Amino acid sequence: MARDAGVVEDEENTYIGNKVQPFASTPQMEGQRTEGRRKQKPTKLNEILGLKEIFSLKVWRASIAELLGTAVMVFAMDTIVISSYQTETKSPHLIISVLVAITVTILLLATFPISGGHINPIISLAAALTGLISLSRAAVYILAQCIGGILGTLALKAVVNSNIEQTFSLGACTLTIIVPGHDGPLEIGLKTAQALWLEIFCTFMLLFASVGMAFDRRQAKALGRITVCTIIGIVVGLIVFISTTVTATKGYGGVAINPARCLGPALIRGGHLWSGHWVFWVGPAIACVAFALYTKAIPHQLLHT
Repeated sequence: MARDAGVVEDEENTYIGNKVQPFASTPQMEGQRTEGRRKQKPTKLNEILGLKEIFSLKVWRASIAELLGTAVMVFAMDTIVISSYQTETKSPHLIISVLVAITVTILLLATFPISGGHINPIISLAAALTGLISLSRAAVYILAQCIGGILGTLALKAVVNSNIEQTFSLGACTLTIIVPGHDGPLEIGLKTAQALWLEIFCTFMLLFASVGMAFDRRQAKALGRITVCTIIGIVVGLIVFISTTVTATKGYGGVAINPARCLGPALIRGGHLWSGHWVFWVGPAIACVAFALYTKAIPHQLLHT
């Protein structure tokens, strides 16, 4: 519609220069304008919602890459965490951060050509809020990512013994854990408010410092796909290192910045894993809204072109 409007505008300017203009009171012209307005409104709404993409085979095929990418990521990241602690390495946080950065980079490069390489509900939501994809496509991707997170957790459950499953809760996102105490079971970990702020700050850091480059076509083209994916992987690894070392609280599993990673263990094991589970969804969602507002608030004249 925007392109058509541009053509019409040019034609009208040409006619105005030749003193040939349609009468504003012509019934036919009024009918055309009214019909044009009616067509523009649903078109604009359809662009935002993208309802037709729900029935698009292309979108659902792309979502398979999101499902598999998320499943592999959850399985790989959880096994990295478990093996790092099981082998009693001297610097588990550093090793985990480096390996997570490498894993994320590889998976982004694998899924980017097919679906855009989101593998995270927060990235899909941010892309929808900034207008890069429709809300319908984001919903399909998020559904696929959540299913992928569950499948990744089931794969982990299938290969670890019951002792490891009990100790690490299948790599669950936790705020607190229950430990034996002198006067009975004791709950230790991080306060809900602190964990919520960590999710907001770290997710916004991810979106601002790395994903924003992928969203910006100019930077993505200038830097190249490999560089952008590598930067995102490094930022994710840095966030993992910060959240697990700065807090240094037993019972707190670090920031999630990916709710799909937390959903699988909570559904499969349940129990205390649902305690504070909303933090891993609400915190990143708030960061997404803040990032979208930030991108909308920048005037075009301040953008480097």
